[in-house]
Amino acid sequence: MKEGFEKGLEACFPFKPKKYEGHDHSDVTKSSIYKILPPGMKKEVERNHHLLEYLHILPIDTMGIPKYVSKLESKHGDLEHPNLIYKASDSSYVHIYPNKNGVRDYYIPIEPNLLTGVGNILKELEHRMLDYLTGLDFDPENIEEKTQILIEAMDDICVIGEKEENQDSFANLKKVLGSKLFPNKGKKEDNHIYLSEDQYKALKYSLLRDKIGLGFLDPYICDSNIEDITCNGLGSIYLEHKVFDGLRSVLEFTDHDILNHFIIKLAERIGKPITFKDPIVDASLPDGSRINIVYGTDVSKNGSNFTIRKFNEIPFSILQVIDKGTMDYRVAGYLWILLSEGMSGFICGETASGKTTSLNALTTFISPDAKLVSIEDTPELQIPHKNWTREMTRGSTRGGGVGEGSGSDVTMFDLLKAGLRQRPNYILVGEIRGVEGNVAFQAMQTGHPVMSTFHAASVEKLIQRITADPINIPKTYVDNLNFVIIQSAVRRPDGKMVRRVISVNEVLGYDPQKGVSFVEAFSWDPVTDSYVFSAHGSSYLLEQKIATRLGIPSKRKHVVYDEIEKRAKILERFQKEGITNFYDFFDTTSKITKHGMLRIKF
Repeated sequence: MKEGFEKGLEACFPFKPKKYEGHDHSDVTKSSIYKILPPGMKKEVERNHHLLEYLHILPIDTMGIPKYVSKLESKHGDLEHPNLIYKASDSSYVHIYPNKNGVRDYYIPIEPNLLTGVGNILKELEHRMLDYLTGLDFDPENIEEKTQILIEAMDDICVIGEKEENQDSFANLKKVLGSKLFPNKGKKEDNHIYLSEDQYKALKYSLLRDKIGLGFLDPYICDSNIEDITCNGLGSIYLEHKVFDGLRSVLEFTDHDILNHFIIKLAERIGKPITFKDPIVDASLPDGSRINIVYGTDVSKNGSNFTIRKFNEIPFSILQVIDKGTMDYRVAGYLWILLSEGMSGFICGETASGKTTSLNALTTFISPDAKLVSIEDTPELQIPHKNWTREMTRGSTRGGGVGEGSGSDVTMFDLLKAGLRQRPNYILVGEIRGVEGNVAFQAMQTGHPVMSTFHAASVEKLIQRITADPINIPKTYVDNLNFVIIQSAVRRPDGKMVRRVISVNEVLGYDPQKGVSFVEAFSWDPVTDSYVFSAHGSSYLLEQKIATRLGIPSKRKHVVYDEIEKRAKILERFQKEGITNFYDFFDTTSKITKHGMLRIKF
C-alpha cells in the first residue's frame, strides 16, 4: 500500500489489508465496524475518522479488533502477542501488531493521510501556494510564524464542501476561511480547491508534516514512547520503544534514489547540508533529539542511513528510573547522600545503557541552591535548578584536542576551562571522550565536583582509558573521582532487554604497588533482580569522607547508614503518593531540604 507515501517509500503491512472503498463519515455511528467497537475506541473514531478508515482495512475476522489503550503502561510490554492501538499525538495513532515470525513486533503509524487520497491534491496545493505566495512581503522568524503562514494560505485556497454549494455563499465563506495576511491577488473566485472535511484535515496534516516537520518521520518523533529511530539503508525502519522494546515499522525504503533524496532534505531541514565530500552529519533536531546521518554508498555499503536518539520533553525522574528497575530505593538513597555532599562520580556503560537518563535523574539530588554548569556537544541534559548555565560545543570538533578544526570551533575542552571560571558548585559533562577529561580531573582536584558519563564496561576499563591517551590522567589524580556507577542493558530470562545498574563502586585511592583500588558498595544480583549493599558498615565514602566532613564522631558514624534507609523510605513514600514527575519531584525535595528534613542528625 502506497497511499500517503512517495514512490520508493512503502507501507508493507504484516497482514493482507482489505480494499478501502471510501466511506461516508457524515454519521460514523452507522458504520458496521463502529457498532462493535468498545466505548473508548468509539470516542476516538468520532473525533478522528481516519482511525475508523484504518479499522476498515483490517482483517477483523482473523485478527480481531485491536484493543484501544488510552494510556500506555509498562505492563502492556509484557503481552506475549500485543494487538493494540494507542494515541501518539492529537491526530495520529499507533497499532502494535505481533510478529509471529520474528523477534520484533510491528509498529504501524495511523495518520490522517494514510488512506484519504490527498497525494495529488497536495501537489496541486503546493503548486498554487508557490504562485500565491510569490512576491509577498513576509519573512517568518520561527516555526510558529511559518506554520501560521502556510495554514492561512491554505485556507485562502481551499474550501470545504462541493463547488456548487459554495458559489452563492462564497463571499461569506471567504470572510471565515480567508487569510488576514494575504490579499486575494485578483484570482477568480472559482479558482479554488474544494474538499470534504476529512480531505481538508488530511491535506493540512500532510502539508505541515512535510513542510514544517520531518515528513514521514513525524509520527515517530511525536510518539513520546519511542527512544531510537534507525534506518540502516533500504528496508524497514527499526525502533526502540520504552514499553515494547525493539519494534519494526511497516514503512520501508525500496529505492536508493528516494532514500538519498530524503537524506539530503533531512540534512537541509536541520541546517547541516550533506554531500559526498562531507558525508557524515551529527546534529540536533528542533525538539533536541540527536541525529546521526551517513550519506552514500562510499562510506556505507548498505546505502545512506540515519539514527535518531529521541529527546524527552520531560526527563525521567529518579522514581521513574526506580520503577523501571534500573536501581532500587536504597541505591538511590545512597547516591542522594553522595550528591548532596558534593561527591564526584562517573556513570559508565555501553551505548544505549541509559547513562544519560540516569545522570539527568540524579541531578535532582544536588542541593537545590547550587550553581550548576553543564557542558555538552548535543543538548540532552535537562536540569531543574534555577541557577544553571548550559554550555554547548560549536563546530565539528568532538573534544579530541585543543585547536582542532577551524578557528570558530568551541570544544568540550574550551567550555570546561571556561566553566571553571564560573565558580560552579557542580559541573556536569554530557560525556567525556578526550582531553577534556584531564580538565575535569583538575576541576575535581581544586574542589569542583564533577558528574559525567563515560563509555566503559567496568571500573578497570575506565581507569585504563582515563590514564591512557588522549586523556592521560596521572594515576595519583584518580582518587579525586569518588564513585563509579556501572550501568548496562541486560536480557531477562523472558528475553526482554532491561537497563540495570550493575554496581556502584567507591574509589579508595592509588597505591604505587597495588595501583588504583576500589570497592563495590552495591552490586546487582541477576538471579533475584535485587541489590546487595556490600559496603554496609564499611563504606569509605560515607565514613571517611562524608561523616568526617560533617563532623560526626567515629562512635556515631552509623547514623549515615540510617540516613540511607530514611531517604529510601522518603523515595518510596513519594512513589506511593504519585510525586513521580521530574519537576514535581525536584520541587518536593527542595521544600523538604529547605525545612531541614534531610539534615543528618547525630
